[in-house]
Amino acid sequence: MTTHYADFRKITPGLRPDGTPDDDDRVEIGPTPLAFAEWADARLEAPDLAKMRHARLDRLCAALQARDYGAILLFDPLNIRYASDTTNMQLWNAHNPFRACLVTASGYMIVWDFKGVRGLLTAHNPLVRETRIGSSSFFYFSNGDSTQSRAAAFAAEVEAEMQIHCGSNRRLAVDKIMVHGLRALEARGMTVMEGEEVTEKVRAVKTPEEIKAMRCAVNACEASIAVMEAAVEPGMTEDDVWAVLHAENIRRGGEWIETRLLASGPRTNPWFQECGPRVLKEGDILAFDTDMVGCYGMCTDMSRTWIVGDAEPTREQVEIYRIAQEHVVTNSSIIAPGVHLRDLTHGGHLLPEDLVPQRYGAKFHGVGLCDEWPLVVYPEDFEEGVFDYRLEPGMMLCPEVYAGRVGGSFGIKLEDQVLVTETGYEVMTTYPWDARLMGH
Repeated sequence: MTTHYADFRKITPGLRPDGTPDDDDRVEIGPTPLAFAEWADARLEAPDLAKMRHARLDRLCAALQARDYGAILLFDPLNIRYASDTTNMQLWNAHNPFRACLVTASGYMIVWDFKGVRGLLTAHNPLVRETRIGSSSFFYFSNGDSTQSRAAAFAAEVEAEMQIHCGSNRRLAVDKIMVHGLRALEARGMTVMEGEEVTEKVRAVKTPEEIKAMRCAVNACEASIAVMEAAVEPGMTEDDVWAVLHAENIRRGGEWIETRLLASGPRTNPWFQECGPRVLKEGDILAFDTDMVGCYGMCTDMSRTWIVGDAEPTREQVEIYRIAQEHVVTNSSIIAPGVHLRDLTHGGHLLPEDLVPQRYGAKFHGVGLCDEWPLVVYPEDFEEGVFDYRLEPGMMLCPEVYAGRVGGSFGIKLEDQVLVTETGYEVMTTYPWDARLMGH
Protein backbone atom coordinates (compact mmCIF):
# COMPACT_ATOMS: atom_id res chain seq x y z
CA MET A 1 0.00 0.00 0.00
CA THR A 2 1.33 3.45 -0.87
CA THR A 3 0.82 6.89 0.62
CA HIS A 4 1.05 10.30 -0.95
CA TYR A 5 2.66 13.54 0.16
CA ALA A 6 2.25 16.38 -2.32
CA ASP A 7 4.76 19.05 -3.17
CA PHE A 8 3.10 22.41 -3.53
CA ARG A 9 3.24 24.13 -6.90
CA LYS A 10 4.03 27.83 -6.70
CA ILE A 11 0.95 29.94 -7.30
CA THR A 12 1.23 32.50 -10.10
CA PRO A 13 -0.23 35.93 -9.22
CA GLY A 14 -3.69 36.34 -10.74
CA LEU A 15 -4.26 32.58 -10.90
CA ARG A 16 -5.89 30.17 -8.52
CA PRO A 17 -3.95 27.12 -7.28
CA ASP A 18 -5.29 25.00 -10.16
CA GLY A 19 -4.01 27.47 -12.78
CA THR A 20 -7.40 29.03 -13.56
CA PRO A 21 -7.91 32.82 -13.59
CA ASP A 22 -8.75 34.47 -10.28
CA ASP A 23 -11.49 36.48 -11.97
CA ASP A 24 -14.70 37.81 -10.41
CA ASP A 25 -16.41 37.50 -13.80
CA ARG A 26 -15.27 33.95 -14.48
CA VAL A 27 -17.64 31.58 -16.28
CA GLU A 28 -15.81 28.37 -15.48
CA ILE A 29 -17.09 26.68 -12.32
CA GLY A 30 -14.66 25.31 -9.76
CA PRO A 31 -13.61 24.98 -6.12
CA THR A 32 -14.38 27.71 -3.61
CA PRO A 33 -11.92 29.43 -1.25
CA LEU A 34 -13.15 27.07 1.48
CA ALA A 35 -12.07 24.04 -0.54
CA PHE A 36 -8.67 25.53 -1.41
CA ALA A 37 -8.06 26.36 2.27
CA GLU A 38 -8.95 22.83 3.38
CA TRP A 39 -6.68 21.33 0.72
CA ALA A 40 -3.82 23.54 1.86
CA ASP A 41 -4.35 22.34 5.44
CA ALA A 42 -4.30 18.75 4.18
CA ARG A 43 -1.17 19.44 2.09
CA LEU A 44 -2.94 18.49 -1.13
CA GLU A 45 -1.85 19.88 -4.48
CA ALA A 46 -4.58 21.12 -6.79
CA PRO A 47 -4.45 19.78 -10.34
CA ASP A 48 -3.03 21.76 -13.21
CA LEU A 49 -6.19 21.90 -15.28
CA ALA A 50 -4.46 22.82 -18.54
CA LYS A 51 -2.29 19.69 -18.26
CA MET A 52 -5.29 17.58 -17.27
CA ARG A 53 -7.28 18.71 -20.32
CA HIS A 54 -4.41 18.02 -22.72
CA ALA A 55 -3.81 14.56 -21.25
CA ARG A 56 -7.48 13.62 -21.52
CA LEU A 57 -7.66 14.69 -25.16
CA ASP A 58 -4.44 12.81 -25.92
CA ARG A 59 -5.89 9.61 -24.42
CA LEU A 60 -9.11 9.98 -26.38
CA CYS A 61 -7.32 10.60 -29.68
CA ALA A 62 -4.95 7.67 -29.11
CA ALA A 63 -7.95 5.38 -28.55
CA LEU A 64 -9.60 6.55 -31.78
CA GLN A 65 -6.40 6.04 -33.74
CA ALA A 66 -5.89 2.56 -32.28
CA ARG A 67 -9.39 1.55 -33.46
CA ASP A 68 -9.08 3.32 -36.84
CA TYR A 69 -12.07 5.55 -36.10
CA GLY A 70 -12.20 8.90 -37.82
CA ALA A 71 -13.92 10.65 -34.93
CA ILE A 72 -16.16 10.24 -31.92
CA LEU A 73 -19.47 12.04 -31.43
CA LEU A 74 -20.44 12.53 -27.79
CA PHE A 75 -23.85 13.32 -26.29
CA ASP A 76 -23.40 11.97 -22.76
CA PRO A 77 -22.72 15.09 -20.65
CA LEU A 78 -20.01 13.31 -18.68
CA ASN A 79 -18.19 12.26 -21.84
CA ILE A 80 -18.46 15.85 -23.10
CA ARG A 81 -17.03 16.96 -19.74
CA TYR A 82 -14.16 14.52 -20.11
CA ALA A 83 -13.28 15.58 -23.66
CA SER A 84 -13.76 19.34 -23.29
CA ASP A 85 -13.86 19.98 -19.51
CA THR A 86 -16.93 22.12 -20.14
CA THR A 87 -20.33 21.90 -18.48
CA ASN A 88 -23.79 23.27 -19.12
CA MET A 89 -26.84 22.28 -17.07
CA GLN A 90 -25.51 18.73 -16.76
CA LEU A 91 -28.56 17.04 -15.24
CA TRP A 92 -31.04 18.73 -17.58
CA ASN A 93 -28.77 17.84 -20.48
CA ALA A 94 -28.73 14.19 -19.40
CA HIS A 95 -32.41 13.79 -20.37
CA ASN A 96 -32.66 16.66 -22.89
CA PRO A 97 -29.55 16.18 -25.05
CA PHE A 98 -28.96 19.69 -26.35
CA ARG A 99 -25.14 19.46 -26.32
CA ALA A 100 -22.82 17.45 -28.53
CA CYS A 101 -19.08 17.20 -28.96
CA LEU A 102 -17.18 15.93 -31.99
CA VAL A 103 -13.56 14.92 -31.47
CA THR A 104 -11.57 13.75 -34.49
CA ALA A 105 -8.69 11.31 -34.28
CA SER A 106 -6.35 14.23 -35.02
CA GLY A 107 -7.71 16.18 -32.03
CA TYR A 108 -9.96 18.75 -33.68
CA MET A 109 -12.84 19.43 -31.29
CA ILE A 110 -16.23 21.08 -31.87
CA VAL A 111 -18.86 21.62 -29.17
CA TRP A 112 -22.48 22.32 -30.05
CA ASP A 113 -24.07 24.23 -27.16
CA PHE A 114 -27.27 25.92 -26.01
CA LYS A 115 -28.66 28.86 -27.98
CA GLY A 116 -27.33 32.18 -26.77
CA VAL A 117 -24.08 30.91 -25.24
CA ARG A 118 -21.83 30.70 -28.29
CA GLY A 119 -18.33 30.22 -26.92
CA LEU A 120 -19.26 31.57 -23.49
CA LEU A 121 -18.94 28.29 -21.58
CA THR A 122 -16.07 26.81 -23.60
CA ALA A 123 -13.71 29.78 -23.89
CA HIS A 124 -11.60 28.66 -20.91
CA ASN A 125 -10.43 25.58 -22.84
CA PRO A 126 -8.49 26.39 -26.05
CA LEU A 127 -8.65 22.70 -27.01
CA VAL A 128 -12.26 23.36 -28.02
CA ARG A 129 -11.57 24.72 -31.51
CA GLU A 130 -15.14 25.74 -32.34
CA THR A 131 -18.38 26.31 -30.48
CA ARG A 132 -21.61 26.18 -32.43
CA ILE A 133 -25.18 26.54 -31.22
CA GLY A 134 -28.46 24.75 -31.52
CA SER A 135 -28.20 22.24 -34.33
CA SER A 136 -27.42 19.16 -32.20
CA SER A 137 -30.78 19.36 -30.41
CA PHE A 138 -33.13 16.90 -32.06
CA PHE A 139 -35.09 15.54 -29.11
CA TYR A 140 -38.87 15.75 -29.36
CA PHE A 141 -39.56 18.29 -26.59
CA SER A 142 -37.56 20.97 -28.34
CA ASN A 143 -38.22 20.05 -31.98
CA GLY A 144 -41.63 18.42 -32.14
CA ASP A 145 -42.46 17.10 -35.58
CA SER A 146 -39.35 18.64 -37.14
CA THR A 147 -37.13 16.22 -35.17
CA GLN A 148 -36.29 14.07 -38.18
CA SER A 149 -35.32 17.01 -40.39
CA ARG A 150 -33.23 18.57 -37.59
CA ALA A 151 -31.39 15.29 -37.14
CA ALA A 152 -30.73 15.08 -40.86
CA ALA A 153 -29.30 18.62 -40.89
CA PHE A 154 -27.01 17.82 -37.96
CA ALA A 155 -25.82 14.60 -39.60
CA ALA A 156 -24.91 16.58 -42.71
CA GLU A 157 -22.92 18.99 -40.56
CA VAL A 158 -21.02 16.13 -38.91
CA GLU A 159 -20.32 14.51 -42.25
CA ALA A 160 -18.90 17.78 -43.60
CA GLU A 161 -16.51 18.04 -40.66
CA MET A 162 -15.38 14.45 -41.09
CA GLN A 163 -14.64 15.10 -44.76
CA ILE A 164 -12.45 18.04 -43.74
CA HIS A 165 -10.64 16.43 -40.79
CA CYS A 166 -10.84 12.65 -41.34
CA GLY A 167 -10.31 12.24 -45.07
CA SER A 168 -12.01 9.08 -46.35
CA ASN A 169 -12.50 7.56 -42.90
CA ARG A 170 -16.26 7.19 -42.36
CA ARG A 171 -16.02 5.23 -39.10
CA LEU A 172 -17.69 7.38 -36.46
CA ALA A 173 -17.96 6.27 -32.82
CA VAL A 174 -21.08 7.52 -31.01
CA ASP A 175 -21.84 7.16 -27.32
CA LYS A 176 -25.57 7.96 -26.89
CA ILE A 177 -27.86 9.30 -29.59
CA MET A 178 -31.59 9.71 -30.28
CA VAL A 179 -33.16 7.34 -32.81
CA HIS A 180 -33.53 9.89 -35.61
CA GLY A 181 -29.92 10.96 -35.13
CA LEU A 182 -28.60 7.43 -35.57
CA ARG A 183 -30.71 6.87 -38.66
CA ALA A 184 -29.59 10.19 -40.15
CA LEU A 185 -25.90 9.40 -39.70
CA GLU A 186 -26.28 5.96 -41.25
CA ALA A 187 -28.31 7.43 -44.13
CA ARG A 188 -25.29 9.55 -45.02
CA GLY A 189 -23.11 6.47 -45.29
CA MET A 190 -21.39 6.70 -41.91
CA THR A 191 -20.34 3.49 -40.19
CA VAL A 192 -21.52 4.10 -36.64
CA MET A 193 -19.33 2.38 -34.03
CA GLU A 194 -19.82 1.79 -30.31
CA GLY A 195 -18.58 4.94 -28.60
CA GLU A 196 -19.16 3.92 -25.00
CA GLU A 197 -16.56 1.17 -25.32
CA VAL A 198 -14.07 3.90 -26.24
CA THR A 199 -14.96 6.41 -23.55
CA GLU A 200 -15.30 3.93 -20.69
CA LYS A 201 -11.87 2.44 -21.31
CA VAL A 202 -10.23 5.83 -21.90
CA ARG A 203 -11.72 7.25 -18.70
CA ALA A 204 -10.83 4.16 -16.64
CA VAL A 205 -7.11 5.02 -16.37
CA LYS A 206 -6.59 8.37 -14.66
CA THR A 207 -3.86 10.78 -15.62
CA PRO A 208 -1.58 12.26 -12.92
CA GLU A 209 -3.54 15.51 -12.82
CA GLU A 210 -6.84 13.63 -12.60
CA ILE A 211 -5.48 11.77 -9.58
CA LYS A 212 -4.68 15.11 -7.94
CA ALA A 213 -8.19 16.31 -8.75
CA MET A 214 -9.67 13.18 -7.22
CA ARG A 215 -7.62 13.56 -4.03
CA CYS A 216 -9.04 17.06 -3.68
CA ALA A 217 -12.58 15.87 -4.38
CA VAL A 218 -12.29 13.09 -1.81
CA ASN A 219 -11.03 15.56 0.80
CA ALA A 220 -13.97 17.87 0.10
CA CYS A 221 -16.41 14.97 0.28
CA GLU A 222 -15.07 13.77 3.61
CA ALA A 223 -15.16 17.29 5.04
CA SER A 224 -18.82 17.45 3.98
CA ILE A 225 -19.54 14.06 5.55
CA ALA A 226 -18.03 15.26 8.83
CA VAL A 227 -20.44 18.20 8.94
CA MET A 228 -23.33 15.84 8.18
CA GLU A 229 -22.32 13.39 10.90
CA ALA A 230 -22.03 16.19 13.46
CA ALA A 231 -25.55 17.32 12.58
CA VAL A 232 -27.25 13.92 12.94
CA GLU A 233 -29.57 13.58 15.92
CA PRO A 234 -32.85 11.89 16.76
CA GLY A 235 -35.83 13.88 15.53
CA MET A 236 -34.29 14.85 12.19
CA THR A 237 -35.74 13.41 9.01
CA GLU A 238 -33.64 11.48 6.56
CA ASP A 239 -34.11 14.39 4.16
CA ASP A 240 -32.81 16.81 6.81
CA VAL A 241 -29.61 14.79 7.08
CA TRP A 242 -29.12 14.38 3.33
CA ALA A 243 -29.66 18.10 2.76
CA VAL A 244 -26.58 18.83 4.89
CA LEU A 245 -24.36 16.76 2.58
CA HIS A 246 -25.76 18.47 -0.52
CA ALA A 247 -25.19 21.92 0.98
CA GLU A 248 -21.64 21.17 2.08
CA ASN A 249 -20.76 19.78 -1.35
CA ILE A 250 -21.98 22.98 -3.02
CA ARG A 251 -20.15 25.15 -0.44
CA ARG A 252 -16.88 23.62 -1.62
CA GLY A 253 -17.59 23.99 -5.34
CA GLY A 254 -19.01 20.53 -5.87
CA GLU A 255 -21.71 19.95 -8.45
CA TRP A 256 -24.41 17.42 -7.57
CA ILE A 257 -25.18 14.06 -5.95
CA GLU A 258 -26.35 11.36 -8.33
CA THR A 259 -28.72 9.50 -5.99
CA ARG A 260 -30.65 9.85 -2.72
CA LEU A 261 -29.17 6.71 -1.16
CA LEU A 262 -29.57 7.40 2.53
CA ALA A 263 -31.87 5.32 4.70
CA SER A 264 -32.46 4.70 8.40
CA GLY A 265 -33.88 2.07 10.72
CA PRO A 266 -35.89 -0.67 8.98
CA ARG A 267 -35.57 1.21 5.66
CA THR A 268 -31.94 0.08 5.50
CA ASN A 269 -33.13 -3.47 4.74
CA PRO A 270 -33.34 -4.19 1.90
CA TRP A 271 -30.98 -1.61 0.44
CA PHE A 272 -31.82 0.94 -2.29
CA GLN A 273 -34.61 2.78 -0.52
CA GLU A 274 -33.87 6.47 -1.03
CA CYS A 275 -34.14 9.08 1.69
CA GLY A 276 -37.50 10.49 2.63
CA PRO A 277 -39.49 11.99 5.51
CA ARG A 278 -38.83 9.21 8.05
CA VAL A 279 -37.85 10.65 11.44
CA LEU A 280 -34.64 9.30 13.00
CA LYS A 281 -34.93 7.56 16.34
CA GLU A 282 -32.40 6.88 19.08
CA GLY A 283 -30.41 3.76 18.21
CA ASP A 284 -31.38 3.69 14.52
CA ILE A 285 -28.93 2.44 11.96
CA LEU A 286 -28.26 5.20 9.39
CA ALA A 287 -26.57 4.18 6.12
CA PHE A 288 -25.68 6.19 3.04
CA ASP A 289 -23.79 6.14 -0.26
CA THR A 290 -22.37 9.52 -1.30
CA ASP A 291 -22.39 9.21 -5.13
CA MET A 292 -21.05 12.76 -4.93
CA VAL A 293 -19.99 14.61 -8.06
CA GLY A 294 -17.76 17.16 -6.41
CA CYS A 295 -14.96 19.52 -7.32
CA TYR A 296 -13.70 19.30 -10.92
CA GLY A 297 -16.63 16.99 -11.68
CA MET A 298 -14.83 14.11 -9.92
CA CYS A 299 -17.04 11.55 -8.19
CA THR A 300 -16.33 10.42 -4.65
CA ASP A 301 -18.30 7.23 -4.14
CA MET A 302 -18.04 6.01 -0.57
CA SER A 303 -20.48 4.56 1.94
CA ARG A 304 -20.63 4.64 5.70
CA THR A 305 -23.10 3.40 8.32
CA TRP A 306 -23.62 5.03 11.71
CA ILE A 307 -25.75 4.52 14.79
CA VAL A 308 -27.99 7.45 15.70
CA GLY A 309 -27.79 9.13 19.10
CA ASP A 310 -26.02 7.76 22.15
CA ALA A 311 -27.39 4.22 22.05
CA GLU A 312 -25.14 1.20 22.14
CA PRO A 313 -25.47 -1.16 19.17
CA THR A 314 -26.85 -4.66 19.48
CA ARG A 315 -24.62 -7.72 19.23
CA GLU A 316 -26.09 -8.50 15.78
CA GLN A 317 -25.40 -4.99 14.54
CA VAL A 318 -21.75 -5.24 15.59
CA GLU A 319 -21.44 -8.70 14.06
CA ILE A 320 -22.75 -7.68 10.65
CA TYR A 321 -20.87 -4.37 10.64
CA ARG A 322 -17.58 -6.16 11.31
CA ILE A 323 -18.26 -8.60 8.45
CA ALA A 324 -18.95 -5.69 6.11
CA GLN A 325 -15.86 -3.78 7.23
CA GLU A 326 -13.65 -6.87 6.78
CA HIS A 327 -15.16 -7.35 3.32
CA VAL A 328 -14.15 -3.85 2.18
CA VAL A 329 -10.71 -3.84 3.81
CA THR A 330 -9.75 -7.34 2.64
CA ASN A 331 -10.98 -6.74 -0.89
CA SER A 332 -9.07 -3.46 -1.07
CA SER A 333 -5.90 -5.37 -0.29
CA ILE A 334 -6.14 -7.64 -3.35
CA ILE A 335 -6.17 -4.68 -5.75
CA ALA A 336 -2.90 -4.44 -7.72
CA PRO A 337 -1.75 -3.84 -11.30
CA GLY A 338 -2.08 -6.92 -13.46
CA VAL A 339 -4.79 -8.54 -11.36
CA HIS A 340 -7.51 -10.05 -13.53
CA LEU A 341 -11.06 -8.91 -12.88
CA ARG A 342 -12.04 -12.58 -12.61
CA ASP A 343 -9.73 -12.91 -9.61
CA LEU A 344 -11.39 -9.93 -7.95
CA THR A 345 -14.73 -11.70 -8.35
CA HIS A 346 -13.64 -15.02 -6.94
CA GLY A 347 -10.91 -13.89 -4.54
CA GLY A 348 -10.67 -11.82 -1.40
CA HIS A 349 -13.40 -11.80 1.19
CA LEU A 350 -16.60 -13.64 0.31
CA LEU A 351 -19.89 -13.05 2.07
CA PRO A 352 -21.28 -15.68 4.44
CA GLU A 353 -24.24 -17.59 3.02
CA ASP A 354 -26.91 -15.71 4.97
CA LEU A 355 -25.79 -12.38 3.44
CA VAL A 356 -25.48 -13.59 -0.16
CA PRO A 357 -29.17 -13.30 -1.18
CA GLN A 358 -29.19 -9.51 -0.62
CA ARG A 359 -25.65 -8.91 -1.92
CA TYR A 360 -24.87 -5.64 -3.67
CA GLY A 361 -24.85 -5.50 -7.48
CA ALA A 362 -21.10 -4.89 -7.56
CA LYS A 363 -18.23 -6.27 -5.53
CA PHE A 364 -16.04 -3.57 -7.12
CA HIS A 365 -16.65 -0.90 -9.73
CA GLY A 366 -14.62 1.80 -11.40
CA VAL A 367 -15.04 5.47 -10.53
CA GLY A 368 -14.00 8.79 -12.06
CA LEU A 369 -16.50 11.38 -13.27
CA CYS A 370 -19.17 8.95 -12.03
CA ASP A 371 -19.42 5.21 -11.46
CA GLU A 372 -17.45 3.87 -14.41
CA TRP A 373 -16.17 0.73 -16.11
CA PRO A 374 -15.26 -1.89 -15.04
CA LEU A 375 -17.99 -3.64 -13.08
CA VAL A 376 -16.77 -6.55 -10.97
CA VAL A 377 -19.61 -8.76 -9.79
CA TYR A 378 -19.94 -11.41 -7.09
CA PRO A 379 -19.27 -15.05 -7.98
CA GLU A 380 -23.00 -15.77 -8.13
CA ASP A 381 -23.39 -13.17 -10.92
CA PHE A 382 -20.24 -13.94 -12.91
CA GLU A 383 -20.43 -14.48 -16.69
CA GLU A 384 -17.33 -15.68 -18.51
CA GLY A 385 -15.93 -13.24 -21.07
CA VAL A 386 -17.98 -10.19 -20.13
CA PHE A 387 -15.15 -8.43 -18.28
CA ASP A 388 -12.03 -10.21 -19.47
CA TYR A 389 -9.53 -7.53 -18.45
CA ARG A 390 -6.76 -6.76 -15.98
CA LEU A 391 -6.17 -3.81 -13.67
CA GLU A 392 -3.75 -1.08 -14.72
CA PRO A 393 -2.00 1.63 -12.69
CA GLY A 394 -4.15 4.73 -12.57
CA MET A 395 -7.45 2.90 -12.40
CA MET A 396 -9.72 3.64 -9.45
CA LEU A 397 -12.02 1.05 -7.94
CA CYS A 398 -14.65 1.08 -5.22
CA PRO A 399 -14.81 -2.12 -3.16
CA GLU A 400 -18.41 -2.14 -1.98
CA VAL A 401 -20.73 -4.17 0.23
CA TYR A 402 -24.27 -4.31 1.49
CA ALA A 403 -24.71 -6.70 4.40
CA GLY A 404 -28.24 -7.42 5.52
CA ARG A 405 -30.11 -10.64 6.24
CA VAL A 406 -33.36 -11.37 4.42
CA GLY A 407 -36.18 -10.12 6.61
CA GLY A 408 -33.75 -8.36 8.95
CA SER A 409 -34.52 -5.11 10.74
CA PHE A 410 -31.41 -3.31 9.44
CA GLY A 411 -28.53 -3.52 6.98
CA ILE A 412 -24.98 -2.20 6.75
CA LYS A 413 -23.62 -0.31 3.72
CA LEU A 414 -19.86 0.33 3.40
CA GLU A 415 -17.61 1.35 0.52
CA ASP A 416 -14.14 2.81 -0.02
CA GLN A 417 -12.38 4.31 -3.03
CA VAL A 418 -9.03 2.82 -4.02
CA LEU A 419 -6.32 3.83 -6.51
CA VAL A 420 -4.34 1.18 -8.39
CA THR A 421 -0.69 2.24 -8.08
CA GLU A 422 2.41 1.02 -9.90
CA THR A 423 3.15 -1.41 -7.07
CA GLY A 424 -0.17 -2.06 -5.37
CA TYR A 425 -2.99 0.06 -4.09
CA GLU A 426 -3.82 3.18 -2.10
CA VAL A 427 -7.05 3.69 -0.19
CA MET A 428 -8.07 7.24 -1.06
CA THR A 429 -11.01 7.49 1.36
CA THR A 430 -9.98 7.75 4.99
CA TYR A 431 -13.24 8.57 6.79
CA PRO A 432 -13.29 6.45 9.97
CA TRP A 433 -15.44 3.43 10.57
CA ASP A 434 -18.12 3.81 13.25
CA ALA A 435 -16.31 2.96 16.49
CA ARG A 436 -19.42 1.79 18.32
CA LEU A 437 -20.50 -0.50 15.50
CA MET A 438 -16.97 -1.91 15.43
CA GLY A 439 -17.53 -2.82 19.08
CA HIS A 440 -14.95 -0.39 20.45
